[in-house]
Amino acid sequence: MTRKRPFFAVLWASLVALPSFAQIAEPSQAPTAEPPKVVARADAYYNFTMGHVYEQQYEQTGAGEYATRAIESYKKAYALDPQSPIIGERLAEMYWKAQRVREAVTEATQILKNNPDDLPTHRLLALVYLRSLGDLNGPNVQGEAIDKAIQEYSEVHRLDPTDQESTIWLARLYRLHNETDKAEAVLRGLLKDDPENDAGVEQLTQLLLDESKAEEAIDLLNGLIQRSPSATLYDHLGDAYTQTHDYAKAEAAYRKAVEIDPSELSHLRGLGQTLLSEEKYPQALSIYQKLSEFLPDDADTYLRIAQIYRELHELDKAEENLVKARQFAPGSLEVMYNEAMIYESQGRFEDAIRVLSDAVTGVKAQSRVMPSRRRSLAILYQQLGMLYRDTQNYQAAIYTFQELGHLGDEEDARSRLLIMDTYRQARDLPKALQAGKDAAAKFPDDASIRASYAMVLADAQQPDDAVKLLQAGLKGAPADRDTLLNYAQIYERSHRYKEAEESARKAEALAKQPADNEMTWLLLGAIYEHQKEYDKAEGAFKKVLEINPKNAITLNYYGYMLAERGVRLDEARDLIQRALDQEPYNGAYLDSLGWTYYKENKLDQAELMLRKALERESHDPTIRGHLGDVLAKQGRIELAVTEWEKSLNEWHRALPADLEEDKVAEVEKKLNEYKHRVAQKTPAADAKP
Repeated sequence: MTRKRPFFAVLWASLVALPSFAQIAEPSQAPTAEPPKVVARADAYYNFTMGHVYEQQYEQTGAGEYATRAIESYKKAYALDPQSPIIGERLAEMYWKAQRVREAVTEATQILKNNPDDLPTHRLLALVYLRSLGDLNGPNVQGEAIDKAIQEYSEVHRLDPTDQESTIWLARLYRLHNETDKAEAVLRGLLKDDPENDAGVEQLTQLLLDESKAEEAIDLLNGLIQRSPSATLYDHLGDAYTQTHDYAKAEAAYRKAVEIDPSELSHLRGLGQTLLSEEKYPQALSIYQKLSEFLPDDADTYLRIAQIYRELHELDKAEENLVKARQFAPGSLEVMYNEAMIYESQGRFEDAIRVLSDAVTGVKAQSRVMPSRRRSLAILYQQLGMLYRDTQNYQAAIYTFQELGHLGDEEDARSRLLIMDTYRQARDLPKALQAGKDAAAKFPDDASIRASYAMVLADAQQPDDAVKLLQAGLKGAPADRDTLLNYAQIYERSHRYKEAEESARKAEALAKQPADNEMTWLLLGAIYEHQKEYDKAEGAFKKVLEINPKNAITLNYYGYMLAERGVRLDEARDLIQRALDQEPYNGAYLDSLGWTYYKENKLDQAELMLRKALERESHDPTIRGHLGDVLAKQGRIELAVTEWEKSLNEWHRALPADLEEDKVAEVEKKLNEYKHRVAQKTPAADAKP
């Protein structure tokens, strides 16, 4: 955790602080002797330089004698100039490199026995504990080291309240130790004496945000900006607004920081990331392209450019920039993850699975004590499992989600949700029910698990049991919205549309702002569509799209509803295409577009889209039925019959809640008509002339 400075930077700092070699070596023109303080500093500089030389020799050879000489030289330098943080830092670093931390602690403790207020020794001991933090395994050992570091920095702060760097470290350690009140008190004390201390402002801002005190952080920064505006303060303000998701104000703050100090690239980064969050992709692209000119070997910049091109559906350019990112950061987990996402966007699912599998193998090979290992594996397992599920490799998906569950309780709960949903998609209702029952037993207070299990019960046409399961979540507060929406979905799947609408309307009334009702109106649109109240359904869908014009589910549902009725087909096609622009390989959306082409009598295009849909959803009875209709209209009756038979078989495997009796009857009618027609033609075909 100690800041490592390059040797030349350290040496330059020393040269600035100490007299030059020429000043030391040249005899004084005056007959008087050189002041003792200058001589002491010159000796400190000499010993510091020798310490560095020995340190380099130790790094090159590993010989213990050089470590000893380096430590002794640094100790002499520190004794001569105990106020130098640079010398103290190098001495602490050297003790750590030589694995002589215990020796350093013993020596320092002995000194403090004789002089408890020895400030340089407290500083050195604080640095030793700080430097050793990253090299300790196990939470107990880490906690003990943090306690000792806090104790020493507290002493330094007591003995020298003007030591701002030590004060900042004390606050950081309190924060790391979850003693946020103490950290806040230390930082506020620092800023009271020095309101413009950048490090103090940054730490207090982050602390307030950690404590969900975003408004306090913003008020603090705005107050400081009014007194003394600076690029750094505007940058921190941008960070604060970003974490509260107020991207418009974050953008304004970052732009102000860039205007004041255009040479500081961190301000440009903040602006670029905010524009990306606002989905202002062309503007964000311009910022990151400018960053790439300043930082031509920065992998993160190329990674963001690749993400932007992916959002703009310029996938070749996205892949091109991802190759650059991989070049400058080989083995980067984030680069590999984004590479998989681009492959998925291109429909190269096997390549995406391969990349994520390789990433999992790489992370699993890391040491188990690495703090990022568990989180990285959790992300990778979840995405890999979803890819398997999307390619209908359900067994591989289940296995991958089970691996996710082995990482810990939090991941176990998430994996059980994913496994339940996977069994639902695989139409294995008994296993989905058992998975839901087991998950609810292990995590009885998990609202997400209760909701998912309730949906499985609804799939099994047990709506009353599903609603009863969710009743525990009702608290008579705005938080009831989610539970009421779940009620509405359960009743909708059970064809109890009046109760579904009532629940949705209650949820609608609890919304604080229109954007909160996006899901509510989509659900109401579906409820009305099922009852053939098309005007009401259309009104609900339009409300969703006014709030979020990119809601792909709504775009597809609305477009398909028009196509199914054979009305406003140009509009239907446009709506569905907008959904496909966001998810070009979504089987349901491809089916909707194919069906629209069928209604327009564009049969070749219809067949192409429907076959693409089947590549993604080979067991969907609706898609099979649609393809059969297209083939029949083309006069390819035998092929049509094959698809209708497959459609009927898939309907017989459907979940009870998904079964549409009218659709089944329609397919059966087509098959019976064909068989009747064949039976009538057969005698004539067999008759001899």
